[in-house]
Amino acid sequence: MNRRLLLILFCAVIGGASASYVVYRLAGGSSGPAPVPQAQVVVATRDLQIGTLIGPADIRMGPWAGTMPKGAIPKLDSALNRGAIANIYEGEPILADRLAATGSGGGLAAIIPTGMRASAVRVDEVVGLAGFVTPGMRVDVLMSGIPPGGNPADGPRVNTLLQNIQVLSAGANLQKDSEGKPQQVQVVNLLVTPEQAEKLTLASSQTRIQLALRNPLDTQKTNPPGTMMSALFGMPITHPSKAPGPALAEKPRVPGKDLAQRGSAAPAAVPHVEFPAPKMRIIEVLNGATKTQATFTIQEDAK
Repeated sequence: MNRRLLLILFCAVIGGASASYVVYRLAGGSSGPAPVPQAQVVVATRDLQIGTLIGPADIRMGPWAGTMPKGAIPKLDSALNRGAIANIYEGEPILADRLAATGSGGGLAAIIPTGMRASAVRVDEVVGLAGFVTPGMRVDVLMSGIPPGGNPADGPRVNTLLQNIQVLSAGANLQKDSEGKPQQVQVVNLLVTPEQAEKLTLASSQTRIQLALRNPLDTQKTNPPGTMMSALFGMPITHPSKAPGPALAEKPRVPGKDLAQRGSAAPAAVPHVEFPAPKMRIIEVLNGATKTQATFTIQEDAK
């Protein structure tokens, strides 16, 4: 075969192969995905429950591709020794708004919002609804007793003291029971304002309180009038002013003021009294043969 023809064929094969390689590289480079930048964020190494104080074994740095979550923490030191105020799950990035403020610690105090208070209420099977009052539920607080100045004959009165109050914890448990099983506890902590905490403390010491469970979606507040024991039996309610008892105490007197009032007051009029005319009575006295008479004057009482 002609050497010149072989040389032309060889050059054509080499040129075609080179062109195919260049086209392949260009096509592969344009169709591949662009590299995604990655950042390091703090993530949880295990499930963290509400109130958990985060330690070194609970968190680690992990890669995060794409847009950073709002509030993500970029350093481990920013999350250490802070309490969790919401459940955090393994592998989930830890956000700043799910942690308590630095220095507030963990436990119950970490989940109390600013301006609110946790008020403890002693409960039993009746007050605690047989153990079904669990963290996160909403309750109404009812108090019963004899009102100040009320008539004991009417019996105690029950009134709704607080409405739509959140339960922070049932005893030392800050978590809901996933299976819904009742758990008997001695104390329930309620999330209240400072004013509500004063009312609840006074009612707990002076009256008997009970919790009424309500639907968490029912946030409407009502205005119940309260109920008297006598009303339950259809008996008329005795007005305090008509109730039997000691007479009202006399208004205290101020010596200086009373003397001034006496000096300025006009003298009281003296009533006119009529006396009837005296009557005469004659009595005969017999002393043997001697007979004498005695005369007496009798004055009757004034009219």
